[in-house]
Amino acid sequence: MSDSSAKRFDFMGLRKIFATVSILLVLASAVLLGVRGLNLGLDFTGGTSVELQYAEAPELDDVRSALSDAGYTDYVVQNFGSDTLVLIRMQEAGDDELGQQILEDIQARADGEVSLVSSEFVGSQVGDELKENSGLGMLLALAVVLIYVGMRFQFKFGIASVIPLAHDVIIVLGLFALFQWTFDLTVLAALLAVIGYSLNDTIVIMDRIRENFRKLRIDDAEETVNHSIHETINRTINTSLTTLLVLMALYFLGGEAINNFAITLAIGVIVGTYSSIYVSANLLVVLGVTRSDMVVPPKEGVAGEQPEEEEPPEWLNRM
Repeated sequence: MSDSSAKRFDFMGLRKIFATVSILLVLASAVLLGVRGLNLGLDFTGGTSVELQYAEAPELDDVRSALSDAGYTDYVVQNFGSDTLVLIRMQEAGDDELGQQILEDIQARADGEVSLVSSEFVGSQVGDELKENSGLGMLLALAVVLIYVGMRFQFKFGIASVIPLAHDVIIVLGLFALFQWTFDLTVLAALLAVIGYSLNDTIVIMDRIRENFRKLRIDDAEETVNHSIHETINRTINTSLTTLLVLMALYFLGGEAINNFAITLAIGVIVGTYSSIYVSANLLVVLGVTRSDMVVPPKEGVAGEQPEEEEPPEWLNRM
């Protein structure tokens, strides 16, 4: 063994420690979800959404102060599309009259002219349907991943792909329960994107593991997995860092409306990168993947037999 390979970091040497860390994180997230629950947004709970158009860009803190002084509670104020368009969402049920009342309360405390663009009410029944459909959508995504990877690689690879995806989603949801960040449709979309990102990272590593099982002809699964991770680690880190840079730009420059989307994806990228190495690859070792699992069955004849040689064409015999 060369000196360079001897100095390589032993990823699988720490797999039991990180397996314990992952189990504890998942259990803690499950407890947080059960005890604190998610801070569901208006998309799921129902409520009123009011859009106001200002002549000049207002300070959002001033808008919040005006709402508090008028006696409103449980509201969210953010820019929507431009600095002069303000979106106010609150769990209070209402109709056009509520929107007009909010406009009057805001106008009484605003320096410039304010106009009502729209006022909409989302019923709780719609929110309940969204919760059910979103849960079913995530389960369907995981089921499709299991089927695809099982057909594309091998069933053990399918199991080692789906469990890390569930691991990533549960940990992200646990953080939302811990900090009580608002969970709305933008966060749900980010979670589905996290599944796609984490799966892509996992597939790259698994494809290299499969290739090395065939190429290196090593029966030691841990050694093969370690070798495969080292061959893909630069690509994994570079991809994650460049993605995080874009997400940080979205978080700091994209406005409050997109903050939860960006932070969800950022956490998902970090957790997904970790799970691709220390959950997915670890599970392959635990499931006992071997080189024999990678052997492609012969297409013709019985294993060990050579296919019969075809007779040369008649015109070739005449030459």
